[in-house]
Amino acid sequence: QHVNPLSRFFQIPIPLPYPSELFLKPHQPIHLDLGSARGKFLLEMAEMRKDWNFLGLEIRESLVRAAMADIEKKQLNNVRFHFCNINKSLEICPSNFPNDLIKTVSIQFPDPWFKRRHHKRRLIQPSLIISLCKILPLGSELFLQSDVLDLMNYMLLLIDKSSCFDRISIVDSLTSVDNPFPVRTERENYVINQGLPIYRVIFKRNNIKYPLLDKYNDSLSS
Repeated sequence: QHVNPLSRFFQIPIPLPYPSELFLKPHQPIHLDLGSARGKFLLEMAEMRKDWNFLGLEIRESLVRAAMADIEKKQLNNVRFHFCNINKSLEICPSNFPNDLIKTVSIQFPDPWFKRRHHKRRLIQPSLIISLCKILPLGSELFLQSDVLDLMNYMLLLIDKSSCFDRISIVDSLTSVDNPFPVRTERENYVINQGLPIYRVIFKRNNIKYPLLDKYNDSLSS
């Protein structure tokens, strides 16, 4: 299912609710999953880690509704899903989240939008990196994984250019990095079963406050 985040419908940002509106225990650390799809990864994580809260952001509203229905069935109070254009909503997010709550962020197998003219539709844009720099506290971690090397290199370029994150998974190959989470996404299982490589990297938020990026720049052409 493809959704064009640049269409007019998605240009009005939908504010993220306050943690106190989302979770029974709002002061627990938060794991933020960007592009949570059907939500099975977060649902399993929430069942395993009751001492954490989990928030999934997803642009496909039908998938959010389905994931929320599963929450009701499982009666979980530490996981929620929010329908939004992630780039737009995170731009107005900082006032809603105390800057020490979000401890980990995952971006797993985002849509690669292969055609170059469609790269501006990709989830990771300069504006998203700038937003993450604003909301993530020192020492928080950002985990990326994809089975598309071109997309991974694109994401790495933008994050490295921001100077706000340090790679903590320095290895000889991106395929040598293990998944730090005990739960696999559906796409991850599919790729593994096909015997194909998965590219992963883990970043840690450093003490550089202001990203060296302009949200309107095409960083790949500079």
